[in-house]
Amino acid sequence: MGSLIEELEARETAARARVEALEAEIVELTARLESEREAWSRLRITRETVAEVIMDLGGPGRTAPVTEGLESEGVAEPGARVVGAIMVPHWREGLSVDVLPDVYRDIVEVVTDATKPLQAKQIVPRIGLPAVTAKIEGTRGKLKRLVERGWLVEDQPGQFAVAHPGRDAGS
Repeated sequence: MGSLIEELEARETAARARVEALEAEIVELTARLESEREAWSRLRITRETVAEVIMDLGGPGRTAPVTEGLESEGVAEPGARVVGAIMVPHWREGLSVDVLPDVYRDIVEVVTDATKPLQAKQIVPRIGLPAVTAKIEGTRGKLKRLVERGWLVEDQPGQFAVAHPGRDAGS
């Protein structure tokens, strides 16, 4: 009977060693995470401050933030960096899906062609992506953004339909 107790003690000691190693790794990863969060925060604040300064200067080469939908005339010269640009403009009468980035346009077209509301997992393969969790969740985020901007509606959780049937949303 002594050997069974010794075996259990050995296993317990090994398990405790693994737990302690994992706890040490968590401490190290937590420290690294905090360091990276701090660096990220500093960069974000720096970018925002620089954008404010540039806007305050108002010089001819300034970088202008865009807060509304992209207008049909250019917001900035080609190749110019636009800070804070909304790549998915808010829907308004007369605006076509052509103003949307490719993947958003594909999503709206798939939803427009559907006879009933669709879920993200139904849309993903129709826009040419593999039906894996990461792609489904990424597409769900895009669907939510399209709802926020008025292109789609989500009458029931996870069920997306075109917000303006028969209008320019699908043109």
